[in-house]
Amino acid sequence: MANDALGGLLLALAREAIVCCFRDIPAVAGDDPRLATPGATFVTLTQGGRLRGCIGSLDAWRPLADDVRENAYAAAFSDPRFPPLAATEVHATHVEVSLLTPPEPIAFVDEADALRQLQPGVDGIVLECDGRRATFLPQVWEQLPEPERFLGQLKRKAGLPADYWNDALRLSRYRVDKWKEA
Repeated sequence: MANDALGGLLLALAREAIVCCFRDIPAVAGDDPRLATPGATFVTLTQGGRLRGCIGSLDAWRPLADDVRENAYAAAFSDPRFPPLAATEVHATHVEVSLLTPPEPIAFVDEADALRQLQPGVDGIVLECDGRRATFLPQVWEQLPEPERFLGQLKRKAGLPADYWNDALRLSRYRVDKWKEA
């Protein structure tokens, strides 16, 4: 099964996890063996091109099918930035699923070195420091194309000042395969 077929199946599983909360629908049949292997996904919901919810997993610790279903449900009903999705919003909500590669640490000597190593539009980045952790998917580069702004906003997402630097700060990168409903 090609990645496009896997993507279509992941989108269907995500949509099912949301819609089944409002009405009884038949379960998506998923016989692809990759659905049973551990996978880390993010599910992003948009309405009219604007974010409506985004929840995900950075680590592959449960079967891929379960991960996408749980993250879709959480993006629709548990993202603290938004009220739970209403039944009247479902038709206007578009689903995107990102399947993450395992994060790999980035070795750097200082912030300038870290910034030089970031690959805009390609890297998803995980920032960890002082017990805080935050991530931006590679798609976020579309809104923050300059590495300095990207990293500054990621620090803010982690609850740190944009100009914060500490030698204990750790960065990891990952890549994604992503699929979006038309």
